[in-house]
Amino acid sequence: QVHLVESGGGSVQAGGSLRLSCAASGRTTSGYCIAWFRQNPGQEREAVAARRAGGVIPYYADSVQGRFEITYDTTNDTMSLQMDSLKPEDTAQYYCAARTGDCWYGWSEAGRYDFWGQGTQVTVSS
Repeated sequence: QVHLVESGGGSVQAGGSLRLSCAASGRTTSGYCIAWFRQNPGQEREAVAARRAGGVIPYYADSVQGRFEITYDTTNDTMSLQMDSLKPEDTAQYYCAARTGDCWYGWSEAGRYDFWGQGTQVTVSS
């Protein structure tokens, strides 16, 4: 069983930055595909970015390409999401999710992930 805990959410003005972290416990997520999703009330969960823990290829949604960066720290088994040039439309509850295997297939499909964190709120004001 993998337990995921997100941190780093908060409120920021448009153009600002935040860094989210997803810490894993229970077992190592090395080799897992770990993704960030976001969701607003009444809307579908949207994939933001993904990366295989220990892998070199990141995946991004078009809406965040060039502004967000997903990185993995092997020393503490943490996947982070650096979010720069934030926009009001980035406001959402952000979740990290994990599944075994690589990310290249269906990384943006929420149903493919087995483990989820509880979420952290990001609010961007204009």
